[in-house]
Amino acid sequence: MDSEIFDETVEPYYHKVQYYETDGMGIVHHSNYIRWMEESRIDYLKRVGLAYDELEARGLVIPVLEVSCKYKVSVPFGETVKIIMTPERFTGVRFSALYRITDMEGKVLHATGRTEHCFLTKDLKPVNIKKAAPDIYGFFSRYKA
Repeated sequence: MDSEIFDETVEPYYHKVQYYETDGMGIVHHSNYIRWMEESRIDYLKRVGLAYDELEARGLVIPVLEVSCKYKVSVPFGETVKIIMTPERFTGVRFSALYRITDMEGKVLHATGRTEHCFLTKDLKPVNIKKAAPDIYGFFSRYKA
């Protein structure tokens, strides 16, 4: 994950660390990095015209199948982090995304992550995204494995 290439043209997502996100050591609890990855993914999808609420209105959901996170440097209360989310690959059924969490200037690498997803109907049945939503398929096709 550390050597993965991130699309620096992707607009970053920023998150200001809240006190409730910290633990007894005064640093961000590890579970919050996963939440930040989700926040940045939802933000990214909205910016590319695939707002999650609109996808749900179309009867689609995108569950997380797998998540990993490598922690590098802890984040203290009050810091604002910059998260770059980059789609990694698309198989036609599943897609994965990479994440890099840094300080505001991008100089301190706090964590890297990866998530894997699939497209389902609201009834949690697999969906042929190419047939059901050619626009979504078209967008993700540039990341085909």
